[in-house]
Amino acid sequence: MKGRIVVLGVLRGLEAAALMVDGQIEDLLVDTSEAVSLPPGAICRGRIERQMKGQGGVFVRLPGGETGFLREVKGLTPGQTVICQVTGGTEPGKALPESLRLLFKGRYGIVTPGAPGLNVSRRIREEDTREGLQALARVVMEGSEMGLILRSACEGAEEGEIAEDIAGLRELAEAVTADAAGEPELLVDAAGPHEEAWREWADPLPDEVAEGFDENGVLEAVDALLSPRVALPGGGHMMIEPTRALIAVDVNTGPDTSPAASLKANIAAARDLPRQLRLRGLGGQVVVDFAPMPKKDRATLEQQIRVAFKGEAAETSLAGWTPLGMFELVRKRDRVALGALLEGRE
Repeated sequence: MKGRIVVLGVLRGLEAAALMVDGQIEDLLVDTSEAVSLPPGAICRGRIERQMKGQGGVFVRLPGGETGFLREVKGLTPGQTVICQVTGGTEPGKALPESLRLLFKGRYGIVTPGAPGLNVSRRIREEDTREGLQALARVVMEGSEMGLILRSACEGAEEGEIAEDIAGLRELAEAVTADAAGEPELLVDAAGPHEEAWREWADPLPDEVAEGFDENGVLEAVDALLSPRVALPGGGHMMIEPTRALIAVDVNTGPDTSPAASLKANIAAARDLPRQLRLRGLGGQVVVDFAPMPKKDRATLEQQIRVAFKGEAAETSLAGWTPLGMFELVRKRDRVALGALLEGRE
């Protein structure tokens, strides 16, 4: 199955969408509404509670009895109402990560209240196209102090479609930001998987949009994601096991006992690790126990790790090697864990 295919369907009773590239699953979106009341992307009105000076932030009372955590504390006082956006998933019993920097996303643009300026995606390189898009955006956003990011999907799109998308985002953003008074309330729900797939996977345009997970290999791929074991080329494998404190990854060479086996398995694991974490919805502290290898090979492996994580949308910090030879990194929890979403569902 060659090409870039967006597959829409239902996964164990939940709306879902999968991005398949040359027969391999590259991204997966699953409805979180039954698992969490406020999924990543939801915009709420909240009320500031107590400050946590030792943790560098404040707690926020959210709708539905949920609690959020804001790291932006300047100028905030207990009892004050704020409009904030859920920025990621979290473990049960922990506060949801929130931000005051709101993003209103559409297929062609992102409106950014509080962050003025007009920006065009760097992936649009043709200067005449960039200038035309900027002129169009200036007309649609005239009189607004909000910022706008024009997405790469604008290239080749009809001006009328782009203008309609941006105008709708601006209208929504203005209505929401003007609604700051009142009790905690959900103001804008997060997009569903099918809508988000249409919005986020439009560039480059898919070769096909298909329906049905079974016939397109998605169910088999998801079953593999629910197992801790990940097969690697050459017979090696890695085990990915989330705990409450961190994500533990163990790399093994398998039956290959050649001198180069460890480096080969470690490079294969490094290349696939970002995809595995993304698809499994895992984040936080990640500790990787690579297969034993000479210290002189660490620089080569670390270069592969950096290249692998370079294009990831989720913010990732590579901390490097520990004194005991582990490799540590921290990946932002931008989703609800796949295992938690599908647990107990057949």
